[in-house]
Amino acid sequence: MENGSQAKRVVLDAPGLKRALARIAHEILERNKSVDGLVVIGIRSRGDVLARRLAAEIGRLEGVEVPCGAMDVTLYRDDISRGADQALVQITDIPWEIDGRVVLLVDDVLYTGRTVRAALDALMDFGRPRAIQLAVLVDRGHRELPIRPDYVGKNLPTHRTERVTVELLESEGRDGVTLVQSGAGEGGGAT
Repeated sequence: MENGSQAKRVVLDAPGLKRALARIAHEILERNKSVDGLVVIGIRSRGDVLARRLAAEIGRLEGVEVPCGAMDVTLYRDDISRGADQALVQITDIPWEIDGRVVLLVDDVLYTGRTVRAALDALMDFGRPRAIQLAVLVDRGHRELPIRPDYVGKNLPTHRTERVTVELLESEGRDGVTLVQSGAGEGGGAT
């Protein structure tokens, strides 16, 4: 990145990321037996892109359109006052009822679990789903809350000083996941 001393390692290239999402889609179908009542909701800002891709892949496999939405959890985070004077709040787009449905919550990187906890709180404001399942592209460990994903594209044990960078074609112009070794004392990674 900016510091020449930061070591980078590609964890998933574009074909690897595509295979990980295809595998997750198959696992979702195997577990749920049907897409009836399934809705996919991505956590902004990269989980929503991954959610659209997963919904499209599930839809392609089953020959149906799978409802897909996006949510911003900024105002539900417990760390909002620590460092962000003005949080950038994005649009939440869940145009259908979630009551009685199976909600597949999608995020890019699972780290401490705080983002997912915020998403669970936000979902409860929209209704009462029959079940909530969690799919993440990368699980990097270091959980601070008792949250465990149902579907994982890549388990990636990390040190707290490392940062996981997810790049997606829709926002960065390419697909890939990179592990960046940060300088001593720096934290890093998605929550």
